Amino acid sequence: MSAEPRINDRIRVPEVRLVGPSGEQVGIVPLAKALELAQEYDLDLVEVAATARPPVCKLMDYGKFKYESAMKAREARKNQAHTVIKEMKLRPKIDPHDYDTKKGHVVRFLKQGDKVKITIMFRGREQSRPELGFRLLQRLASDVEDLGFIESNPKQDGRNMIMVLGPHKKKTEAMAEAREAQAARKAERQGTTDAPSEDTTAEAPAAADEASAETPSEA
Repeated sequence: MSAEPRINDRIRVPEVRLVGPSGEQVGIVPLAKALELAQEYDLDLVEVAATARPPVCKLMDYGKFKYESAMKAREARKNQAHTVIKEMKLRPKIDPHDYDTKKGHVVRFLKQGDKVKITIMFRGREQSRPELGFRLLQRLASDVEDLGFIESNPKQDGRNMIMVLGPHKKKTEAMAEAREAQAARKAERQGTTDAPSEDTTAEAPAAADEASAETPSEA
């Protein structure tokens, strides 16, 4: 079945509940009268509620309506936010420098509105010390608690321990903030470029004139 509404002479009912071009309620009228009004206004008669009894039809410019609907759908797809799950892998005995680097990545992901799957990888005898991984995950969650929360608590999965962090901000909010920051940086760069440079050439003659005026003439 077509998703397109029936319009004009494709509407096959004896009467319709008619809505005018500006949204005003005209009332229940015979189909022939509704088509006559559509011709009079140079508009289309569009069935907007086929299951109503009688069906609801509206007078509109259907071509313009379809174009505007397509543009709105395109804009919605453009601004649609897809939640992404990033992954970060750590070792239980990670050194401080590597920990700070990995934490920096987690911070960036959460700021972008993405979820982060943290995986602690155990090797050899480390598998007998799961508390090392648990403490590391708790430490990381505490370090980034301003940006994210524990969405899935740490759990053992074979040789790995996994925890999922969720961002406090929605993806759409993070995208909007990123666009605002980019626009601000662009405006700042343009302001720096457009700022006039100081011109001292015009001041030199004036200074010279003042100096000559102050120098006494020889008698």
